[in-house]
Amino acid sequence: MKVYTKTGDRGMTSLIGGERVFKTDSRVEAYGTVDELAAFVALLSDRLRGDAGLSEPNEDLKRILSRLMTVEALLAVGEAGSSHVQPLAPDAVEALEQRIDAMQAALPPIDKFTLPGGHAAVSLCHICRTICRRAERAALRADQEHGVDATALTWLNRLSDYFYLLGRTLTAYYRVDETLWIP
Repeated sequence: MKVYTKTGDRGMTSLIGGERVFKTDSRVEAYGTVDELAAFVALLSDRLRGDAGLSEPNEDLKRILSRLMTVEALLAVGEAGSSHVQPLAPDAVEALEQRIDAMQAALPPIDKFTLPGGHAAVSLCHICRTICRRAERAALRADQEHGVDATALTWLNRLSDYFYLLGRTLTAYYRVDETLWIP
């Protein structure tokens, strides 16, 4: 099977269910941005892999990658494809909230935003956070036009918070300075 099909040479692609749309369709923009996020999540996971002290975040990232693929599929559903994709389970949001709460409880409270940096893994968390915010905005635009699974939208919103807290957690783990933004 060839990787290229030549069916997209004129700017069209197929959604799940067979509907043909322009590659500029809001759903394509949304699932493409989630796909970009997944690639960076994989890079972050690769950066943390092998460090026994980071096994829990690495397990989180594996689950997140799987759920990102589900969100991509949900965003790629066309008019006739809804029966092909299972929605994101509501407990996915709850599980993410539990991990966020656990990380936050283990960190000193702050009342200012943190600046990215201090360690490559921390910076990757912030890259994931910002791409996740962009993916959420793209998914919301797709929702306005076509409708999107509500749990997927909520989960994307929580996921950016997860990456923020993971960045703070890794700052503490690597014992690098947490730089607060002081305007």
